[in-house]
Amino acid sequence: MDFKEVFFISKNYVYILYSKSIDKHYVGYSSMSLEERLRRHLTSHKGFTGRTKDWEIVYFEPYDDKGKAILREQEIKKWKSKTKILELISK
Repeated sequence: MDFKEVFFISKNYVYILYSKSIDKHYVGYSSMSLEERLRRHLTSHKGFTGRTKDWEIVYFEPYDDKGKAILREQEIKKWKSKTKILELISK
């Protein structure tokens, strides 16, 4: 692998946000930096995370493979269990 290939490899992330004001978690996937993704969640928009401006990243998992990251995001979302999410965050 040469320098150009290494330079353009991007990380993919599964992340969990938490809003204290609405006591909710949000599970997402992103191929951009977590800082940029959080900034976008905090902007005014019509989506779920646009309802409040106190989201913080409480958990993330990095992946080199986009497909694996998306599958993991879907797995966590299927839990539909605050208890399981809190267990994951506390590890």
